[in-house]
This record gives sequence, C-alpha cells and structure tokens, in this order.
Amino acid sequence: MHVTVDGNEAAASIAYRLNEVCCIYPITPSSPMAELADEWSSQGRPNVWGSVPAVVEMQSEGGAAGALHGALQSGALTTTFTASQGLLLMIPNMYKIAGELTPAVPARWPRRACPSSAIIPT
Repeated sequence: MHVTVDGNEAAASIAYRLNEVCCIYPITPSSPMAELADEWSSQGRPNVWGSVPAVVEMQSEGGAAGALHGALQSGALTTTFTASQGLLLMIPNMYKIAGELTPAVPARWPRRACPSSAIIPT
C-alpha cells in the first residue's frame, strides 16, 4: 500500500524509522517533522529494528544540537530536524561533531522549493 505525503512527512518517516533518538526543537518550517516523530513515538510506533525511538524536545536549536552530540557519543543512531536558520545555531556543535569524526546526518527542511509530495510505502 502506498500513501501520498508532503516532503516533511516523507523526511520524518525515514528519519524516525532509521534512528533510536530524535532530538527536536519544533520551529517553523521544520515543525511538522518534529511533531510527527513525537506523535509516532507517543503511539509506540516501532522503527525498523523493532524499538520505539526516544524523542527528546529541547528548549533551543543549540540544545537540540547538544543532545544530538551526546546521543551520538553514546553510540545511538540519532537525528534532529531543523531549517536553514536553525542550522546556523547548530554550527558550534556541528564543528565539535565533525572534529570528533562522528557520523551524523541532520534532517534539514530545504530552503529551496521541494516536491510538494512524495509516495512512500507504509
């Protein structure tokens, strides 16, 4: 079965399914990604490994980046969701993560126009 969703939901779906921890600070325009991950976690929806990802809401983008860094250092598969403005606030933590050669891929809402929908398997 296929479902048509917007770009935010498609990105959140993949990130949620592949990670153990989601560090969030819901801020427009990336809010839907964080809100969906939080909703799925509260519903007990498992990821591809059968566990329910922990969703941790922080008080700022910098806090979300710090939580991302800490979770990555503990060995957890971790993601965060942000927009271009929030990415700028994460730069100090991203330098630290990169300097430690820690693999990480934050999900970012694109500044340019993105496809209005995507089809993902459910």
